[in-house]
Amino acid sequence: MWLGRDAVNQGATMATSLTNLTVPTGGTDTDVVIVGGGPVGTLLAILLGRRGHRATIVERWATPYEQPRAVTYDHEIARILETIGIDSESDPAVEHHEDLYYWKNAAGETLLEVDWCSMTEYGWRTRYWFYQPELEARLRHLADTVPCVETHRGWEAEELLQDADGVTLKGTRTLPDGTTVAEQVRARYIVGADGANSFVRKALGLPCEDRGYFFDWLILDTIPTVERTWSPAHWQLCDPARPTTIVPGGPGRRRWEFMVLPGEDPKELASPTSAWQLLEPWDVTPDNAELERSAVYRFQARCVERWREGRGLIAGDAAHLMPPFAGEGMCAGLRDALALGWRLDLILGGKADDALLDSYGAERRVHVQHYIDFSMELGKVICIADPDKAADRDRRMTAELAASDGTPVDTDIAVLGPGLWHESSPNAGALAVQGTVEADGRTGRFENVVGRGWVLLGRAESPADALTPEQAAALAVIDARLVHIGGPGSGAPVIDTEGTYGAWFDRLGVEFAVIRPDFYVAATAADAGRLRDRVDAVLRGLHLTTTAQRLSVPA
Repeated sequence: MWLGRDAVNQGATMATSLTNLTVPTGGTDTDVVIVGGGPVGTLLAILLGRRGHRATIVERWATPYEQPRAVTYDHEIARILETIGIDSESDPAVEHHEDLYYWKNAAGETLLEVDWCSMTEYGWRTRYWFYQPELEARLRHLADTVPCVETHRGWEAEELLQDADGVTLKGTRTLPDGTTVAEQVRARYIVGADGANSFVRKALGLPCEDRGYFFDWLILDTIPTVERTWSPAHWQLCDPARPTTIVPGGPGRRRWEFMVLPGEDPKELASPTSAWQLLEPWDVTPDNAELERSAVYRFQARCVERWREGRGLIAGDAAHLMPPFAGEGMCAGLRDALALGWRLDLILGGKADDALLDSYGAERRVHVQHYIDFSMELGKVICIADPDKAADRDRRMTAELAASDGTPVDTDIAVLGPGLWHESSPNAGALAVQGTVEADGRTGRFENVVGRGWVLLGRAESPADALTPEQAAALAVIDARLVHIGGPGSGAPVIDTEGTYGAWFDRLGVEFAVIRPDFYVAATAADAGRLRDRVDAVLRGLHLTTTAQRLSVPA
């Protein structure tokens, strides 16, 4: 239920005079108020709403922003999006290319080859390309289909108050006729997914560490009007005269990114006349393309130290910014949403204490810092405008490529910071693989056939036989799936049809794996004894409530 500020301030007496007003148990209007209706905030609302929790999005802009920003995401984001029904292999807003990501110098020599085309052991390709306005429209539509998710546009957050029971967010909503109304919302928690200039981050007093990285780049998004093959599909021109990025912009679109050189006027460079002049050497003209957007962006690197203050949390660009050279900016925000979503689900469901939220920022900050550092290092290679320094770079990188075995560089993978995973377990804190399996007459990706959430996999024996009754009962409280998996002919109820899990277990030297709802490994174990010890450690890290602990007592 949404209340105007005046109605709330007059309390129960006023409430009785409002038509159809019902105040939920606990005196809150919603479970979680999310400031920011971009992809991060909307995904979080969908995840919470589908678990039966009330989520309210407040967005300052009255209408959606219909210009492209991010254009690419990786296998992990494809895995996340599939949890809400967006299939990156078949969705019309998404495409992929059977091509490497090449870095070339001004002479056309290859400096680096990155694998942006393979199918990974995580069940999805290394790289996908999409049109953000269309993807965001899909997310908004999905949010609209969830009964307990509300979205309020044209809503400017102005004041945030916290107490022991919840938060109160005050703001001003602009009506369609241009008039404004003071409103407020009462929630158990607030999440700021409100971008780089986050109101919530500032209101919570969460300082941001600036890495001192600033480069201005001109972004040109085009819509080709003539059928054409682009080869390579995605590549980096490391030319000191004008470092340039050439990539897809989603189905039917192309993007060029040009570094603004010292002494240039960014505003002048972004003018249509200048934009077409920069595109002309690439045979892109008004005769064969439309210029959809021309804008100069400042690439920056920064990260917040603390991601939580009491009942307030932040996610996405509110918590971190990175240069786009690794294509991981939006990816990091969507990871935030999933990591926060499953934690809030347990807390709102009364199964875990909110001490569980402390591991959110601790894990995510280290993970995202890896990609910030990685992106900055790529930028140091790309953003060289000095010819002598560029020549030194070219000699070094061509020599390194010649000395290599010719295998393209793999997609970079990060590990979580300290948190809810067992540090002594091989592969804990990293992503779990996802292979094709067969069970109950169905064949497909594990998460489509068996399900998602907490999963305990066992190969040598069923994990149900390896656990104590108390552990099995506690895992049942968090809806964990206990899965016995094996190769063809093993007799296991879930068949590892392509050997993905068998090879993974062999590589790690384990027989069991505990996988979290965000697909990261909480623990692995080589035998039942170590599994029991590590499951106990994971359960302690969940901060299960007294009620949940009572439910976990075996009958």
